[in-house]
Amino acid sequence: MSRPRSLTGRPVVITGAASGIGRALATRLSRLGSPVALADVDEDGLKATAAALHGRVLTRVLDVRDAEDQLKFAAEVEDWLPAPLAAVFNNAGVAVTSSVLDAVIEDDDWLHDINFRGVVHGTRAFLPILVGQGEGAIVNTSSVFGLLGMPNQSAYCAAKFAVRGFTESLRQELHGSAVRAITVHPGGITTNIARNARVRRDPTGMGRTREEMAAQFEAMTMTSPDKAAAIIHAGVDRGKARILVGPDAYLFDALARITPTHYNAVLSRVMRRPRRTEAVR
Repeated sequence: MSRPRSLTGRPVVITGAASGIGRALATRLSRLGSPVALADVDEDGLKATAAALHGRVLTRVLDVRDAEDQLKFAAEVEDWLPAPLAAVFNNAGVAVTSSVLDAVIEDDDWLHDINFRGVVHGTRAFLPILVGQGEGAIVNTSSVFGLLGMPNQSAYCAAKFAVRGFTESLRQELHGSAVRAITVHPGGITTNIARNARVRRDPTGMGRTREEMAAQFEAMTMTSPDKAAAIIHAGVDRGKARILVGPDAYLFDALARITPTHYNAVLSRVMRRPRRTEAVR
């Protein structure tokens, strides 16, 4: 199969566009001439993203958990499109930190409805457009936690593993067509996801507040949203089926292959090492 056309200058859809990777993707692709259709449940953040762009923009306040509203959004995008749709980035996501023993079902359901079912709804809403035009990409955000299971992240890992499995299955169904299904596996990205996470109590028993846990997460992140957006853009343009984002993502991927049941001992040692301040963004 020939190399796909570049995203540059072509229309895209991005969910979770009010902040983080979604906002960085919107900024990058809009700057390069792409019309962007942006969605997020955070209306103020969505407006701030749109206000910083200079090209053609469609914004939509959208709760990705709502399958019917996703279909309506897809219909609005189809009417708005100035050219064939290049890619749909199902990027919206949230976090929950809890042990399995202390997990609250309402928190887990909230996360699964956004991180997994939101991806499914977005894929099902926009896939007919891509298939109908005969080209394009569904780009679904999984995580390095979709490669390895991590303690106190059971709900998040389950959803991100599910995104990976769903997208890989879709990829096989699309084999031989010019419509692609791509998984993105970000490592630690400096976003607000940890600060917006649902945390009932510190699952390690150390008594840390949510703010303290978020600060510790941010101190370990290795990739800025802008860098992540550049990596994702390049990966889609190169025709990759799976995009690893950040040096830590490559470590997670290697450990999943080399030591699929004992990786946490290795990660624990790596995470205890002091990190140079230049790496923290």
